[in-house]
Order: sequence, then structure tokens, then C-alpha cells
Amino acid sequence: MKLSDFDFDLPERLIALRPVRPRPASRMLVACGDATRDAHVRDLPEWLRPGDMLVFNDTKVIPARLMGERRRESTDGTGVAKIEVTLIHRDSAAGWTALARPAKRLRVGDRIRFGDGLAGEVAEKRDAGEVALAFDQSGAALDAAIAAAGVMPLPPYIAQRRAADARDAEDYQTIFARRLGAVAAPTAALHFDAALMATLAAKGVLSARLTLHVGADTFLPVKTEEVSAHEMHAEWGEITPETAEAINTARAAGGRVIAVGTTTLRLLESAATPDGLVHPFEGETEIFITPGYLFRAVDRLMTNFHLPRSTLFMLVSALMGRERMLALYAHAIAEGYRFYSYGDSSLLLPG
Repeated sequence: MKLSDFDFDLPERLIALRPVRPRPASRMLVACGDATRDAHVRDLPEWLRPGDMLVFNDTKVIPARLMGERRRESTDGTGVAKIEVTLIHRDSAAGWTALARPAKRLRVGDRIRFGDGLAGEVAEKRDAGEVALAFDQSGAALDAAIAAAGVMPLPPYIAQRRAADARDAEDYQTIFARRLGAVAAPTAALHFDAALMATLAAKGVLSARLTLHVGADTFLPVKTEEVSAHEMHAEWGEITPETAEAINTARAAGGRVIAVGTTTLRLLESAATPDGLVHPFEGETEIFITPGYLFRAVDRLMTNFHLPRSTLFMLVSALMGRERMLALYAHAIAEGYRFYSYGDSSLLLPG
């Protein structure tokens, strides 16, 4: 498979910069086998049956973008530099891998101050602007300091057009968010609110939670023309024994497993046996799902609209077929659906 096989043209005007309110008012493109329907997220109960199982990701986004200042001894005025850091992976209680801009102004041993009460030292420089930072605090104290100093790490296609603000602290967090650790939101679940969940429960639709801490690598472009040569970055996740049992019980009783978001789907498939049984899971996953993959645990998927040439568009193409997804996206573009993290939703029901 070639990277160009997953390309399409998207008008910039369809990239959503703010979410719709209320959350379930977002539009939802339903692909049911070969049929296509235009709906809204609030209509989701009409497409589900009693006993179906919705699975959500309960990761919580940290305010991972930090503005700092590097200082060195200097006589020529070059000792001070403004540095922007985006945390992308926690390495230890006090250590993070981060993307620094401009990284060329940093060297090992440099100290960056991020306002009052938080500083980090460059422990290592890596490729593509990545650095390893050793902070002067650790554990819960570091979490609190980052929460005080940081801002929401909006995706590049939003951040390039506007700065994060106070609204994003709520907008870029799902109602299920419980466990700190993500630097990108599981955006499919941004469409849910308490009222919609109550309606689904009243119909007999079940729900469960797992955790996958989404990394910033979810936005990185695929740079290899041969799709099989692309390397996925690891993300940490957990499925508890109770969650695994609930999912398996629902499926054994005839319920369909609907992953809310590609992060949920990827972790479920990482934890599933070939016969579809979901096992408890704790650790990292690098699963890369492309056309030809045989799904084990997931029957359906609710997800936002993804970037062209991305691993996520490859994933939905694996579920529905590449030609079908290209046709669905052409329909969404023609009908003015809003794309990406703050955009509209799709409900993919293969077969």
C-alpha cells in the first residue's frame, strides 16, 4: 500500500476551530453497510440496541504546552531565549520527553524556567526537535506545577490558526476524563454529555471505560511512501479485569461492541485474542491497523473525521474499506461536515 492511496483534498474552511454546543448537536455521518445517512450525535440511540456496549477512553488531557525561558552566561545578548515546550511522553516521576521549539537554541545541561515554581533541565537532545527534560519536581507535585503553568495542547491544525484560551480547558476534555496523562484528547467522546448518556442508559445501552494516554504522535504525518515502513509510537493503556469482563459478557449476550474513538479501538484490539475475547491489559501498545487487518473485539466505531494520509484514516479504511471511506469523506466534504478534533462525528457500521 502507498501513502498516496489514503490522500484526499480537504478545504481549509471545514477545519473546526471551536466545538458545537451543546455537544450532541454535532452532526453525525452514519455509514451502515453500503447506505449513508446524515444525522446528529443526539440521534445515536436510534442506531443502537439494548445490550450494545459503548466503550470510552477516560484519559484526561494535561495542559502540556509550556512557555519558558532559557538563560545562559553571555556577553553578546544571546544568553536568553524564549522556548516553547510540548510534553509528549512521561518517562519517569520527574522526566518527560518533549518537543521543543526552537530546539536549536538548546543544548544538554540548559535549564528552562516555566514561570514561578517550575524548571526543567535538558538531559538529552534527540532527533526532530525532541528533548528529554528532567524537572525539579516529581510525581503529584510536578503534575500540579504543570497544571498551573501549562495550557491545553491544541492540535497543530488549530494552534496554527488561534491560541488556546480558557474555553479550551473545558472544550478539549471529555466528560469521562479521570486519569491524567494524555497530551491529546480522545476527541470522539467530546460529543457526549450527561443527558445523552442518560438517554442511552434508559434504552439499555451499556457502557464501559478503559484508559489510553494519547500522545502527540497521533498528529505526526506519515513520511514513508510505503505504508508498511511507518513506525507507530508507543502509548500506555490499561483495561481492568472488571472492564474486560463487562465487555466480554455483553458480547457473549449478543451485544455489539462500539468503540468510541480510534484510541479505544486500538487498545481493545491490542488486548483481544483471535477469537475476540478481551483480556485485562496494562502496558504500551504500538498497534498499527491498516486495510487487511482482521478485527477481533470491535464491531462498530464512532469517530471524528481524520487527516488525509494519516494512520487514523488508514484505520477507518481497514474497518470499512478504502474506497468506501474515500466516498464517505467526499460526501462529508460536499455536505459541509466539520473536520478534525473539534469537528463532527461519524458512526461506522460495517456489513
